[in-house]
Amino acid sequence: MNKIIEKKFFSENVVKLVIESPDIARNRKPGHFVIVKTGKKGERIPLTIAGADPVKGTINLVIQIVGVTSHKIASLEVGDEISDISGPLGKATHIEKVGTVLAAAGGVGTAPLLPIIEAMKKAGNRVVTVLAARNKDLIILEDEVRKHSDEVIIMTDDGSYGKQGLVTHGMEEVIKNEKVDLSIAIGPAIMMKFASLLTKKYDIKTVVSLNTIMVDGTGMCGACRITVGGKTKFVCVDGPEFDAHKVDFDEMLMRLSGFKEQEAAAYKKYIAELS
Repeated sequence: MNKIIEKKFFSENVVKLVIESPDIARNRKPGHFVIVKTGKKGERIPLTIAGADPVKGTINLVIQIVGVTSHKIASLEVGDEISDISGPLGKATHIEKVGTVLAAAGGVGTAPLLPIIEAMKKAGNRVVTVLAARNKDLIILEDEVRKHSDEVIIMTDDGSYGKQGLVTHGMEEVIKNEKVDLSIAIGPAIMMKFASLLTKKYDIKTVVSLNTIMVDGTGMCGACRITVGGKTKFVCVDGPEFDAHKVDFDEMLMRLSGFKEQEAAAYKKYIAELS
């Protein structure tokens, strides 16, 4: 169980794994995530399900290598098994026909966004998607996104692909050209903050996914607590999706940076031990 049957590198530090997990594949919905652990003493990390095939019994996970655990998972090969995968967890995305949906992804945020835009398109919405990254090599799943979007805009910081600029530049271009009924933004916390500020200016309902702050994934550890509309929420059980205009992003950003030095030191030590 949990055998890796396909592995593909999108870039040096971003890899897609297709994993046998029939029960999760049958029950997963857009927005759901899993908790993955390698080995008995391995760290638990949350990964949003980027797609699933209930017939084949497989799920797709996209991992960005940023630390020890993500490196260990990305180092697994086809035929290897992941010791533990729990899910599907969290609340699924609310899917309905609203009109025009503006979807925005930063970097690997495209992976969790993909099943959402697929479902929104099937529900009868017009879907306009903005994909953004630092450069061309970091744009992922473009063909799959185009399959489920009426229009796709590519933004890169360095202008190496698509248009030069930030994700918000692409979003505002769409907003100025047509009526947007709902926006969905997924990516780094700082990206979601500024996407939220933009859509708030235009009074467009916006949803963000905050799975990056989770640890335990079951509501027990309390590490994923955030403030939404002045109230404490837990991303893993109350989310991972929330009304973007009610999220205290400054608090979230501060908490995300709390252990960066320790995480960097642990990763440096781990890589040195591999050499």
